[in-house]
Amino acid sequence: MEAWFDHLMLSRYQFALTTMFHINWAVLSVGLSLFLVVLEALWLASGDDDYYRHARFWGRLFVLNFALGAVSGLPLEFQFGSNWGRFAVATGGFFGNILGFETTLAFMLESGFLGLMLFGWGRLPRGMHLFATCMVALGASLSAFWIMVANSWMQTPAGGHWQEGRFICTNFLEALFNPDMFWGVSHMWVACLETTLFAVGGLSAWYLLNQRHAAFFTKSLKVALLAAVLITPAQIYLGDGSGRAVAWHQPAKLGAMEAHWRTNPPGTGAPWKALAWPNPAREGNSWTFLTIPRGLSLLVTHSFSGRVPGLRDFAPGDRPPILIPFYAFRVMIGIGFLLFFLMLWSGWQWRRGRLRPEVIVGEKLLLAAWLGAAPLGFLAVETGWLTREVGRQPWIIYGMMRTSEAASRLPAAAVWASLLGYLAVYTLLLLGLLVFAARIIKRGPDFEAPIPGALKTGPGGAA
Repeated sequence: MEAWFDHLMLSRYQFALTTMFHINWAVLSVGLSLFLVVLEALWLASGDDDYYRHARFWGRLFVLNFALGAVSGLPLEFQFGSNWGRFAVATGGFFGNILGFETTLAFMLESGFLGLMLFGWGRLPRGMHLFATCMVALGASLSAFWIMVANSWMQTPAGGHWQEGRFICTNFLEALFNPDMFWGVSHMWVACLETTLFAVGGLSAWYLLNQRHAAFFTKSLKVALLAAVLITPAQIYLGDGSGRAVAWHQPAKLGAMEAHWRTNPPGTGAPWKALAWPNPAREGNSWTFLTIPRGLSLLVTHSFSGRVPGLRDFAPGDRPPILIPFYAFRVMIGIGFLLFFLMLWSGWQWRRGRLRPEVIVGEKLLLAAWLGAAPLGFLAVETGWLTREVGRQPWIIYGMMRTSEAASRLPAAAVWASLLGYLAVYTLLLLGLLVFAARIIKRGPDFEAPIPGALKTGPGGAA
């Protein structure tokens, strides 16, 4: 009960709420903008006007998502000044610059070209319109890049030192390319793509299950499936690399992710547990289920006898919470493999000729699986983020600054008021999204809209 009256815990709950709400729309902005680039490029390359209509249909959903992402992201920036003022003062020399780059070099690029993408159909030459769409996609990906750079630096700070309560950046490039940067950025960016592909495929499957525009939405399902052939195994590889990086740079976090308490003796591998119930008071697990001998050593070190530090090697005050990272991590990897197997199943059905428009509507089980998979990518992102952030505790900057040292000293009542205010506003935003998205989905693609012609330039032509 004390947490409900503690300004630190309330500020953490508030930041968790706003982040976990905003991240869904940020993820979809990255993936859906790149999907629009692919659709428009296919239209120009093939001359198939269905791809143009796809670009217009999915583009409407993208704009709705972009608006919600922009609005829901603003409170995250404000909270660094209101709830996390001591953190902002201590890290502004580097962290503040990175957030500034995200706004000026990414968000402004995306929002600036968004108008050309929306209103440029029939007004811009086709190639120029494709360029505008590419810039929107580039801006969305750059935004994800800068945000993940900032977060990766919090995970593995580099490029400077701590002096008199502040981070002094002495090597900007070293701080930028910190040890977690490659894995953090790549794993998150590919997660954006994978989440979007299965959301697009799931919505396409919904239309097919309802026997609406079968030929049209078979195309979008196939485009999503072709991309998933590359993306789903790539994400599994990046997840393995990210886990090994955590073991090297944040061993206490890995101990929490695996409920691993005792460092394995030399010559004996650490076991992997499918399920367990951590008991911090006893510094062990109350029970475990499906233990694989030497499995954890193999996963982490690629050796049957590799050393994996246990949580008992760390002082109790330096250990993260265990229950949330342990189970959130398992949900994330479970979803990753489910999506991979759905990709394999769908590819096999395509090879058998079962994805033709006149046949696919009869594949009820496969289409239902795609529909059910549509929200799973978002759930994997949320649980992955919980693993990453809760597992870093009690540090806000790993090994340098504790979370308890970073929060502004605010009255609990004030934090409660802002927390409830954000909850109310985000609930209204979500309801608005559902209403407008339902209208777009119910209406479906517009087959009556004229196809914009290739504009001519020069004397007598339109520019």
